Amino acid sequence: MDSTILLILGQDGVVNGAIYALLALSLVLVFATTRVIFIPQGEFVAYGALSYAALDQGQLPGSVWLLCGLGVAAFVAGVWRGRGTGGLLGLGLRTLGLPAVVTMAAMLLAPRRPGVAVEAVLALAIVTPMAPYIYRIGFQPLAEASVLVLLIGAVGAHLALTGMGLLLFGPEGSRAGGFSEASLSFGDLVVQGQAIWIVGLALLAMLALYGLFGHTLVGRALRATAVNRLGARLVGIPTEQAGVIAFGLAGFIGAASGILIAPLTTIYYDSGFLIGLKGFTAAIIAGLASYPGAVLAALLVGVVESFASFWASAFKEVIVFAVIIPVLLWRSWRAPAGEDEE
Repeated sequence: MDSTILLILGQDGVVNGAIYALLALSLVLVFATTRVIFIPQGEFVAYGALSYAALDQGQLPGSVWLLCGLGVAAFVAGVWRGRGTGGLLGLGLRTLGLPAVVTMAAMLLAPRRPGVAVEAVLALAIVTPMAPYIYRIGFQPLAEASVLVLLIGAVGAHLALTGMGLLLFGPEGSRAGGFSEASLSFGDLVVQGQAIWIVGLALLAMLALYGLFGHTLVGRALRATAVNRLGARLVGIPTEQAGVIAFGLAGFIGAASGILIAPLTTIYYDSGFLIGLKGFTAAIIAGLASYPGAVLAALLVGVVESFASFWASAFKEVIVFAVIIPVLLWRSWRAPAGEDEE
C-alpha cells in the first residue's frame, strides 16, 4: 500500500465517519432524553436521500403522503388522549397545518426543479416532522415503560417505515446531483467538493448541537431530562415536549445525512438500516452517553470500514461490527455484578 492509497482510504474513512458521527449523536440524544434506542434513525436517512433525489428529478416524492398520514394520526392520537378545546386549534396547526403547507409547497415546486438548495430544504421539511409525529403516536404513551418495551416499539417502527419506503419509493435505487462539482488537489490526493460539503456540514451540525446544549434554555432542559426525568418534571420542565424536540432533532439529522450522501451512492428504500446500524455501533462504543465519545467512535468506524473494504471487501461489514465486541466485553468486565434496574 503506497501513500496515495493510504490518503484516499483515510479520506473515505473521514467522510463516512462524519455521517456516522451525526447519526451517533442523534442516537445518543434520543436515548438520553427518552430512553428509546431509535432504530428507525436509518430510515430517515433513506427517506431524506430518496425525497431529495425525487425532487432533483422534478418528481413529487411519495414521502409527502406519509407525512400527511402521520400528521392525521398524530392529531387523532392527541384528541383521543383528551386535549382540551383550547388546545385543539394548536394541536391541529401542529399536526395538520404543517403537513398541508409542506405538501402544497412540494406540489408547487417539484415540477419546476428550483435548484439544489431549495430541493434540500424542501426534503428536510418533508422528512423531519415525521420523527416527532412518530413520537407522539407511538412512544409518548410508552414514556414510563421499560427500555425493553421501548426497544420493541422502535423495532416495530423500523419495520413499518421500511415497508412504507418500499411502497412509496419502489424497489429501484435513486441518486441525486451533488452540491458542488469542484475538487481540490493536495499532491496526489483529490478531494471532491461533495466530500468537503459532508465534512463541513457535519462539523457545523456538531457545533450547533454543542451550542444548543451548552448555551440555550432548551438544551439545558433536554440535559436535565436526560439526567433525571422525574426531577425535570418536578421543576416544571415538560418532559413530553423534550421528547418531541429530541425526536425532531434526530429526524432532521437523519434527513440531512441522507441528503448529503445521496450524490455519492445509490440509495434504496432499505439502505438506511445498514448506515444507521454503523452509527448505532459508534453510539454503543460511546456507551449511549458521551457526545464527544460518539464522534470519535464514529470516525473510528468510518476508518475501519474504509481500510477493511481495501483489504477484505467481502468481510468489511463483519469487521466493522466486530469492533463492538471487545468494547462490550470490556464494559461487562468493568460492570459491577448485580441485577438490572428495570
